[in-house]
Amino acid sequence: MASQRYLSTRGGSSGLSFEEVVLKGLAADGGLFIPEEIPALPSSWESDWRHLSFEDLAFEILSLYISPREIPSEDLRRIVGRSYSTFRHPDVTPLVALDEEKQLYLLELFHGPTFAFKDVALQFLGNLFEYFLVRRNQGKAGKERHHLTVIGATSGDTGSAAIYGLRGKKDVSIFILYPKGRVSKIQEAQMTTVLDPNVHCLSVEGSFDDCQDIVKALFADEDLNATHNVAAVNSINWARILAQMTYYFHSYFSLTRSPTFVSGTEIRFVVPSGNFGDILAGWFTKRMGLPASKLIIATNANDILDRFFKSGGHYSKEPMHGAAAEGGLPADGAKAHSAGVQETLSPAMDILVSSNFERLLWYLAFGTANPADSVAARRKVAGETIRTWLDELKRRGGFSVGEDVLDAAVGEFESERVGDDETVTTIRRFYTASTSTTPTTVPGLNSTSNATDPPPPKTKAQNGRYVLDPHSAIGLTAALRSSARNPHAAHISLATAHPAKFSNAVDLALKDEQGYDFGQVLPQEFVGLEERERRVTDADGGMVGVREIVKAEVEAEVRGER
Repeated sequence: MASQRYLSTRGGSSGLSFEEVVLKGLAADGGLFIPEEIPALPSSWESDWRHLSFEDLAFEILSLYISPREIPSEDLRRIVGRSYSTFRHPDVTPLVALDEEKQLYLLELFHGPTFAFKDVALQFLGNLFEYFLVRRNQGKAGKERHHLTVIGATSGDTGSAAIYGLRGKKDVSIFILYPKGRVSKIQEAQMTTVLDPNVHCLSVEGSFDDCQDIVKALFADEDLNATHNVAAVNSINWARILAQMTYYFHSYFSLTRSPTFVSGTEIRFVVPSGNFGDILAGWFTKRMGLPASKLIIATNANDILDRFFKSGGHYSKEPMHGAAAEGGLPADGAKAHSAGVQETLSPAMDILVSSNFERLLWYLAFGTANPADSVAARRKVAGETIRTWLDELKRRGGFSVGEDVLDAAVGEFESERVGDDETVTTIRRFYTASTSTTPTTVPGLNSTSNATDPPPPKTKAQNGRYVLDPHSAIGLTAALRSSARNPHAAHISLATAHPAKFSNAVDLALKDEQGYDFGQVLPQEFVGLEERERRVTDADGGMVGVREIVKAEVEAEVRGER
């Protein structure tokens, strides 16, 4: 039976509906929402779903978590259809064979509006918000209408993906805070050139931490919450994890339908990991029954996840400051990070703590509790355990899990740490690969597109060589290591961003290669983007100043003045 009720990882709430957890985002006790039960796949899932399109597959998976009493099936189909009609590739998330002899595949997740994997979830989340609000506001007018105030902080990609997911939505205002002068020019342009009246970009003097501190203070502010329905769009929102599950199934079917695939071959997924949300979606699919033998976490130098697995289960912050922390490329957003991280060529993964790891830890604590106890008792123990661990993280900078918890994690995950030098080497390696390994897209069910369809974004230069972004290169580096240990396994590595999002790192790796010209893979949507009209507000005055901006803009929208 599918789970359609949700609880908090910290034990403070349970029995919540899907609509409640989507609109709340974060639990009142500070915990993250998770399903009370992980649904099992239908017995005939592999034959029934094998030839489904991405959209139809998404519908089947989402239906296991969303009761038709909350969203009727036909409504859910329409939400899914709208969400993925914005993608440029007919297969939404196509699978590319980089080296069929080594069974090395790349899952391209960057064919959405902002050229990043976050579009897969945020296009869906934006349409969910709209659906719930339209339903709540039927027959209401003016201030009686339920108006959602979405507030978030970004160091780059999340902001633009959230904006594109919510632009133009009725009864929703979105406010994105970003550190002035620290995000890349293309990321800033993607956000600030969206002129829809419900979109508000606020530039803040300081770092990403300063933006995040303001957002946290606003969520806790009694004055704002007394008059506004404040919501979150970052990866703490359960709907984002849920939406990302589809592409694990979709890539599995793309691979197993391939004529070169040998039935029974072990399949491993490799995921560039920062906040752990993307790979957590893969873990849910594995627990549901998707036959993935291992999930491989690929981190950069900010390796709290890798250290957890290689230090015997010790999860600890190791902040770096001063010259030791410097690195990466400011033009790609390396200075937008949280304080204490190591700056790298893959700034979207420059994190100190992985927020979604809490969700996995809850399930591990629940799974290793006394099996003789009732489900309610084990849930209580898991919530208490999470609170204890996070309290130690806050007070001491880290905590250690028991051997049983670590063994449960090791049974499903492996981890790799990849440095900047290796990242550059991998970008160069796949660009200069021999003709025999020229990348080819694995034919999908929807690969034959209409002549009027816009072409998917290019990732191949005119000489046929594949151009990787630095985050995807980290995943492939980890995949190559795993392949060396497991030569008979197939590896699907997730490509999380188009190379144009981090063009300076790509140029660093390929500028001396014969025939290289980044213009060959530059999406048409990026041409002239930085010269377009912008709308951005300088947000001075800390939390109070931002709060007053939010109140004034929402009031103007509700009055119809925007």
